[in-house]
Amino acid sequence: MQNILLQIDSFISFVLDSLGIYGPILGCFLILIESILPMLPLSVFITLNFYAFGHVWGFIISYLLTVMGCNMAFYLCRRVLKGRFEYLVKRFEKNRALKLVKRFSNIKLSHLVTIMAFPFTPAFLINIFGGVSEMDHKKFLVATLMAKPFMVYFWGFLGVTLLESLTHPEYFIRVIVMVVIAYISSTIVNKKFDLD
Repeated sequence: MQNILLQIDSFISFVLDSLGIYGPILGCFLILIESILPMLPLSVFITLNFYAFGHVWGFIISYLLTVMGCNMAFYLCRRVLKGRFEYLVKRFEKNRALKLVKRFSNIKLSHLVTIMAFPFTPAFLINIFGGVSEMDHKKFLVATLMAKPFMVYFWGFLGVTLLESLTHPEYFIRVIVMVVIAYISSTIVNKKFDLD
């Protein structure tokens, strides 16, 4: 197992060296696109940025692009899908999936931040739900700004230190601690700015 992981690590380094400056540029572009196309692996692109730019710049670049990508997807869903969604709600009022999206409009900021901060939450679904619901864009923006640092840190750190992460369970405990911090900080921000 350790041998396979070392080979993966070597392969990532080889790909980055082969692509030169185009590797990081491609990684940045794909982070933006991933928010709209869920089949792309965000964790891999964040890891590539951490490898290419280092921990500090890799984190900052990945964080900014992830926030931009989520808000672009939200905006596209609001512009393109929202009218269609409202038509379906009127036509199929008893549909459970449609009711769930309607309820998503009233989700508390602290709950939204917690869901977004969890690394395994499918971001594209949250972006779609937010876009077609009645959720205020300001609330969505604040949630992404608060939640994404934890998610980006997790994938970047795990990707760069994959061997250590699998042998040291305390790295996964950090994820739980980060999600709790995201929840508490979002509760404080919501009390101050009343975003719910």
